[in-house]
Amino acid sequence: MSKRPSLRHERLCLAPVAGVDEAGCGPLAGPVVAAAVILPVRGVPRGIDDSKKLPAAERARLHGRLLACAVVGIGIVEADEIDRLNIYWARMKAMTLAVEALAQAPAHILVDGNRLPRWDRAATAIVGGDALSLSIAAASIVAKHTRDAIMLAHAESYPQYDWHSNKGYAAPAHRRALREHGPTPLHRRSFAPVAEAVLARWGESSAPHPHGLSPPPGDGLNI
Repeated sequence: MSKRPSLRHERLCLAPVAGVDEAGCGPLAGPVVAAAVILPVRGVPRGIDDSKKLPAAERARLHGRLLACAVVGIGIVEADEIDRLNIYWARMKAMTLAVEALAQAPAHILVDGNRLPRWDRAATAIVGGDALSLSIAAASIVAKHTRDAIMLAHAESYPQYDWHSNKGYAAPAHRRALREHGPTPLHRRSFAPVAEAVLARWGESSAPHPHGLSPPPGDGLNI
């Protein structure tokens, strides 16, 4: 049996510690959402794990429990801003917004991945942190549940893209609808499949130039 995340990393840091993770780097549509979570000293909900390992119903249950007992901040960067910044810098901005939204200032921040936003804060990047740190795992649940809820709400307006099931990711039904109907305002036009659909439908590319704001070499984006 694989180990669940623990508080081992948190205990090495000055409290309070915030865990930070994001959801939605890879989809063709919708925002990237980051969450920052400071867990309570006592009464941490049981069952917290990397959000990718949990079914939607369990994520929803834990999301509600975390909102009730933890300090939570959310950061959202929409598709048009992802196109302006590129996904790497949009991810950094979402994490920064999530930490700034916390009602309590953390003394240390644990971030999933191998890069940190450009902030003047004590912070540690942990590769695979959502499987190792309980705070980061909690943030992964909040971020994933929040983003899924956003995409489910938008699915009502754009049923042909099947966002109820794919949440904006490049599933076959989504890509078919993109070719047949073109992009919506929620699509990331700087992403190749969307740019190709724009070109095929209207004969021109609407993908913005990244203005040199590319990810640092070797960055591993958690999609």
